[in-house]
Amino acid sequence: MITVTAPAAAQILQSAGGAGLRLAARLDDKGVIEYGMGFDDKAADDLEVASNGVTVLVSPGSVELLTGATLDYVEINPGEWRFIFINPNDPSHKAPKEVR
Repeated sequence: MITVTAPAAAQILQSAGGAGLRLAARLDDKGVIEYGMGFDDKAADDLEVASNGVTVLVSPGSVELLTGATLDYVEINPGEWRFIFINPNDPSHKAPKEVR
């Protein structure tokens, strides 16, 4: 379903306080995926996935867009860290090139 990398999990678990991490995704008017995330309790129809110790909650409307995605926590610029989604379902996603 969705993978949370070890660096992302470490950052999330520092703040979670026992709540699950809700991830959401929707297509905007241009067909680009917009993401949302926050701490929440599980709803009856949520998909619940465990990844690297993080309980991820996804509502049925976001499952298709998030299937196969990875949530990572990376240093964009020196000292500037951000959560990023690596998602093969996103039209702007570029798969890594093979190294030969």
